[in-house]
Amino acid sequence: MTEDPKIHWTETGAECSARWRSESAAAPPKRIVIANDQMTADAAYRLASEGTAMLWRGDFHNAKQLMQAIARRVDRKTQKPTATPIDAFNQHRQAQAQRARTLGMLLLQFDDDYRINLRRAPDVTQACAEAYGPADEPFVASLRELLGIIGAHEWRKKGIDIPAAGGRIHPHYGVFAPVRSEYVKLVNDAPLPSTSLAFDIGTGTGVLAAVLARRGVQEIIATDQDQRALNCARENMARLGYAEKVEIVEADLFPPGRAPLIVCNPPWVPARPSSPLEHAVYDPDSRMLRGFLGGLAEHLEPDGEGWLLLSDLAEHLGLRSRAELNALIESAGLAITGRIDIRPNHPRAADDTDPLHNARAAEVTSLWRLVHSRKSSSGSVNSR
Repeated sequence: MTEDPKIHWTETGAECSARWRSESAAAPPKRIVIANDQMTADAAYRLASEGTAMLWRGDFHNAKQLMQAIARRVDRKTQKPTATPIDAFNQHRQAQAQRARTLGMLLLQFDDDYRINLRRAPDVTQACAEAYGPADEPFVASLRELLGIIGAHEWRKKGIDIPAAGGRIHPHYGVFAPVRSEYVKLVNDAPLPSTSLAFDIGTGTGVLAAVLARRGVQEIIATDQDQRALNCARENMARLGYAEKVEIVEADLFPPGRAPLIVCNPPWVPARPSSPLEHAVYDPDSRMLRGFLGGLAEHLEPDGEGWLLLSDLAEHLGLRSRAELNALIESAGLAITGRIDIRPNHPRAADDTDPLHNARAAEVTSLWRLVHSRKSSSGSVNSR
C-alpha cells in the first residue's frame, strides 16, 4: 500500500474517496465537484481559479479541450512591468506556479490497472507504468499530469537524435531530456586532456557519458543519485553499445578515486524548484554547483581537467554574479585554464514575447576548463 493522501468527494449522493497521486508534489484538492461535457469553459475557469477541482465524468477529448480553454483564459492575464531582471524572474515563476495549480484542477480517476473509464480515453497503461511503477490500486490524478506522462512516454519511445552520442538518447519520465544541443556540442568539441578515464557527475540520461565514449575515452564512471536517471542511463548505454565502457554508479556527486577528466552539467538556475521534476533545472543556493566545485580538486588527478558546463542565464537574471562564480572556483583550489562559449539556438532565445526575453537573448553557455590552481600558470581567466 501507499502513504499517498486520500481525496474525498460526493457523487450521486454517496461519499467517495480515492488515493491522490501527483509526481509534481501538488497538494490534494480540498474541494471537488463532478464535471462532464456540460461544463462551460468560463465555469471551469472560475472553479479552478477558486481552488475547486473538477473530477471529470465526460468524454476524454472534451476534457482536453476544456483544459486548453482554461489555459487560454489563464494566459490572457497580463504581467505587471518589473523594475529588475530578478523581479521579472520571480513574477514569471509565480505566474508559472499559479498556472500549474489552475490547470491541475481538472481530475481523472484511474482503475487499479491504469485504465480510465471515459469515452475515447486512450490506453495509458504503459505510459503510467513508466512514470508510477507497477499498478496497485485505483487513484485520482490531474489531466495535466497525465498529459505530461503521455508526452514523456512518446519522447522515451522515439528518443532524441544526438549525433555526437552516436545515436538516439531515450529519456525516461522525470529525467531531463537533452533537447538543448549547445552543451553537448561543447563536450564534443573541447580538447580532451586524456582518453583513459572520465567521471560524468550527475549523468541524467547519460548523454555526456555517451559523447565521451564515442570520442574514445576508454573508461567512464557516470554518477547520479536519482533512480530514474540511473535506470535511464543504463538503458541508453546498452542501446548505444557503450555498456562495457560506461559504468553507471549511484552516488551523490563523485565516485571514489581520481580521474584526469571530470565533467559536470549542474542545474543552471539557483532557485527553488516548485516540484520534484524541476530539480534538473533549478538548484537552490547553487548546491550542486558548490558541491561539484568544492570536491573537484580532491577527485581530479594532478594534471587533470574538470569541465563545468554552465549557462550564464542566472547572471543575466541577477541570481548569481560572475564574481561569485569566480570566487567559488578560487576558494575550491581551482583555476580556469580556458573557457569555450556557445550561443543558444533554442526558440526561446528569439521569442520577444517571453517574459525573460532580455536575459535569454543575452545567454551564453560555457565549458569552463578547471585545473588545480597550483598547476595553472595563467591563473583565472575571465574573457567576458
